[in-house]
Amino acid sequence: MRAIWKGHIRFSLVTIPIRIYNAIDSAQTVSFNLLSREGHNPVSYEKKDKVTGEPLKNEDILKGYQYEPGQFVIIEQEDIDKIRLKSTKLIDIEGFVDANEIHPALFESPYFAGPDGDVAAKTYGLLCHTLKQTGRVGVGRVVLRDRETIVLLAPHERGLMLHRLRFPDEVRSINEVPGLLDVTVDKEQLKLAKTLVDSMVKQFVDIEMKDNYTLELKKMIDAKIQGKEIVSVAEEEPVVVDIMTALKASIEQAKKKPMEKAKGKAAKEEKVSKSLKTARRKAS
Repeated sequence: MRAIWKGHIRFSLVTIPIRIYNAIDSAQTVSFNLLSREGHNPVSYEKKDKVTGEPLKNEDILKGYQYEPGQFVIIEQEDIDKIRLKSTKLIDIEGFVDANEIHPALFESPYFAGPDGDVAAKTYGLLCHTLKQTGRVGVGRVVLRDRETIVLLAPHERGLMLHRLRFPDEVRSINEVPGLLDVTVDKEQLKLAKTLVDSMVKQFVDIEMKDNYTLELKKMIDAKIQGKEIVSVAEEEPVVVDIMTALKASIEQAKKKPMEKAKGKAAKEEKVSKSLKTARRKAS
């Protein structure tokens, strides 16, 4: 695994040399190339002047900020360099907070943070254990790609995970969503809904987490490569029924599943028992 950033974590007078690694495996993503319809030739990406249509080289392009429609102020690299902050190679932890205080909408990109060297590994390990035992996470800031970023440092298995966080003012208010109503909930419906939720409680680890769409996409690509026919499955439109009827039927269905599992387990145990008896008879 190759590091994408090297620097330090600092909180108070404690400094830990670290390296940052991508936590996401981008190789799992299926990507496509653009081809011409005639000849299936690769399509190049050209940077063009939208007014004149002339192709441009990188040295012909500037950064501009649009402050009014059609009005831009030109920003040179030296202008950006003047506002560089000190935290380009330093993750400055401003405080440790309860992990539950941070809203999920603020989480952005995940990274792994690892110690940079054997000496750093001991202090790194101490911080990891401390965060685990206190239930806290560190929140600090660092400059990445000319932008100051708020980051969260949290324990993860044997190490530390770093999350880039969005600024709160970047997240829209849910009140902007159309159709939200102040609904008076029927007590009987609420009771049934709670019963259904309780019957469906699971550990997160028991829920299958895989990208079925990408798996089917890869199967389709393999079939195309081998010249096989692609079979599509028609998706059934879900039927909307009365909420009370749906809740009662769902609860009845949830009651049957444990019984089916128990029957399946009993049948399996009976099959194993028969196999053992057969083996004993053969042995004697």
